[in-house]
Amino acid sequence: MIEEKVILVDINDEPIGLMEKMAAHEQALLHRAFSVFVLNDKNEVMLQQRASHKYHSPLLWTNTCCSHQRAGESNIQAGKRRLEEEMGFVTELKELFHFIYKAPFDNGLTEHELDHVMIGYSNDDPKINLEEVESWKWMKIEAIKNDMEIHPEIYTVWFKIIFDKFYHYLENHKI
Repeated sequence: MIEEKVILVDINDEPIGLMEKMAAHEQALLHRAFSVFVLNDKNEVMLQQRASHKYHSPLLWTNTCCSHQRAGESNIQAGKRRLEEEMGFVTELKELFHFIYKAPFDNGLTEHELDHVMIGYSNDDPKINLEEVESWKWMKIEAIKNDMEIHPEIYTVWFKIIFDKFYHYLENHKI
């Protein structure tokens, strides 16, 4: 299997090269990424639990899907591709904002990402890819916020960072 490459970027999201994903995470180099939040008409977020065999953050809860754009792929195209690969459906997505974060893992890898956060809407149950996703659930936004305070250890490092920004974005914008 060919190792997937990530797009290395500067702080202005200008591409500066491609690198194998693992190497970028080992060297903590800034690269482009995206995070998708799918909500239903009850204002619940579809969360996924990462598969048990993932090389980092196995069985932790996180947003609907996230990954890395491929060369020549728009943020929206990448979000739709990965949503279908992981959760088995596609919906229209809208980019809300982007920001940079850095999050080290216990295994020596570091996420250093310029993350494009997107939102979509669906009331359908996903058809999860068990290679990527262990389980899923709908959860109210306030319930996620409260549960993270009580049980932060069951959520991915990046989701805790991204969710806080997503939560405050929703507070300040009508979408």
